[in-house]
Amino acid sequence: MRSEKPTVHSQGLSSSWFRSPRLWRALSFLLVDAAVIVLALYLAFVLRFDGTIPARYISFFGWIVLFALAVKIPIFAALRMYRFVWAYVGVVEGTNAFLACVFGSLALGAVLFALHDWPRLPDVPRSILAIDFALVIIGVVGIRLSKRLLRQARRSGAKQSHRRRALIVGAGDAGAQLVRAIQGERQAAFWPIGFVDDDPGKRGVAIHGVRVLGPRDRLPDLIRSHRAEAVIIAIPSAPSAIIRETVSLARQGEAREVKIVPFLSELYTGEVKVSEVREIEPEDLLGREQVAIDTSALERFLKGKTVLVTGAAGSIGAELCRQVLRFKPRRLLALDFDETGLFHLERELGRRFPKRDFAISVGDVRDRGRIVELFRAESPEVVFHAAAYKHVPLMEAFPGEAVKTNVFGTKVLASVARESGVAAFVFISTDKAVNPTSVMGATKRLAELVVLTELGGTSTRGMAVRFGNVLGSRGSVLPVFAEQIRHGGPVTVTHPDMRRYFMTTAEAVLLVLQAAAMGRGGEVFLLDMGEPVRILDLAKDLIRFHNLEPDRDIPIVFTGVRPGEKLFEEVLTAEEGAEMTAHKRVFVAKLEPPGDRTRLDDGLGRLREAAETGTKDAVLSLLRALVPTYRPSDNGDTQAA
Repeated sequence: MRSEKPTVHSQGLSSSWFRSPRLWRALSFLLVDAAVIVLALYLAFVLRFDGTIPARYISFFGWIVLFALAVKIPIFAALRMYRFVWAYVGVVEGTNAFLACVFGSLALGAVLFALHDWPRLPDVPRSILAIDFALVIIGVVGIRLSKRLLRQARRSGAKQSHRRRALIVGAGDAGAQLVRAIQGERQAAFWPIGFVDDDPGKRGVAIHGVRVLGPRDRLPDLIRSHRAEAVIIAIPSAPSAIIRETVSLARQGEAREVKIVPFLSELYTGEVKVSEVREIEPEDLLGREQVAIDTSALERFLKGKTVLVTGAAGSIGAELCRQVLRFKPRRLLALDFDETGLFHLERELGRRFPKRDFAISVGDVRDRGRIVELFRAESPEVVFHAAAYKHVPLMEAFPGEAVKTNVFGTKVLASVARESGVAAFVFISTDKAVNPTSVMGATKRLAELVVLTELGGTSTRGMAVRFGNVLGSRGSVLPVFAEQIRHGGPVTVTHPDMRRYFMTTAEAVLLVLQAAAMGRGGEVFLLDMGEPVRILDLAKDLIRFHNLEPDRDIPIVFTGVRPGEKLFEEVLTAEEGAEMTAHKRVFVAKLEPPGDRTRLDDGLGRLREAAETGTKDAVLSLLRALVPTYRPSDNGDTQAA
């Protein structure tokens, strides 16, 4: 029940208003402006007449001042000159101040011209108005800028004791935004002492008072000569080779810290903030090709909609939440059964998107009652289904659990989405669904069939998106390798020829959103993952990232291919092929139709029973029947595709 609002008495309101700091600040600026107007007009006459004002003007000076105040002060107020926080004045505030002075001088000139026949007022030379205009601008803007300049001077004087001296690599838009953000944040840990940029045209230029000192190849010398403690790389679009080289140069200069402004795709608000600067991560050095997306299409797809993300506490689900909020949905629903992960996600989203409407929801996609309850309460219009068991060796040991979540959890969600009239349903699939040799891959392929069958011919646009491994996701090789390196090794690689497709989480999710926005229903989309990466090379690069040498400081041990694994993942079967879409990195698989619905339902019924009874052999046998391309590997002796 909503409580009644307390009554506000007029006496208390007027008293509070009278004591308002905002009111007194406005009045103080108004009085200062009045003094500036009077002084500027007086000095204009003094300058115009070489220090001796003719007597005919002195006797009428009071009238001229009165006219100037009467026209200029209301114009200043109309252009919101008394509503700015001048300690943070920027381009908009400066422009308004300039326009206020222009309109004020024009209005004064118009009044004096209209009254030129008045016998009590002599003609005022036009040069007086020009000089007055210049002096008013200097006085009005200068006084307001002085507060900001004093604040910056105080901070600059104290920066050595409170902040670490930092060189900013990259004097572009991101670097300029970062410097301004640091200068405007009282608690910032760094203080910019110079830019480093390869553009010779920027050499010696000052940006927000910070000079461009030289190119990147001089970074080690610049770190030493300017006693820099930190290097911040502010080039969000830079390829991995540039990042690797810059990190190496910073280490040569013995910088204590090397940090980075995130990928463009991670700057969810489009602005560089001090809080966004983070540690260098392995994925920054191993693959950084930026994804071009049609932001207007994504905004049309998501803006004003209620969006549900399942598996929201996972790596892909959490990134889906961040990227969806970027495109201004009406409301975001984040569903998972991992309450600890949801707790951390809620805090992060609240910090990143304080003005967006989102809700955290605990629940299991296998629980039909909970899903129905959620859909009735929230009426989602777009669903991204990322909840799944994904770890290949674990699912080999527990195929029944993989079936319950990956297949029947998907069936529950798709059927409730159909009954609720959801506009779009996007299933997050994997390249392991192609010619699967693992339980996880087979259940994902079967889940694709479930989505296409359940939603085919309905008002809900059902589609699936396949992609490969995500750099840095929970349980992927990078965190595993990093932990092994922290413990002194060895780093374990299953096979020297093992290869995988990799993409950063943000890149994968943006392409998922792009595919979903263009999907019409019934498609299985494929993401261009670039060139496959040899896992052995990945391990060596990560060891070097930690300033160590492979097989000297950290040994690499080969453990053998595990059950269910391939040496090389495919994105398509030989029979499938793919068609291009409007986006160069998104394709549509040419798949056979899902087949007979009755036969699929019958097979799913028997699979559910086998999964419930926990009969592993029965589960595997039924998976082979339902997914003809599934060829389980019990001993890991697989060949490269």
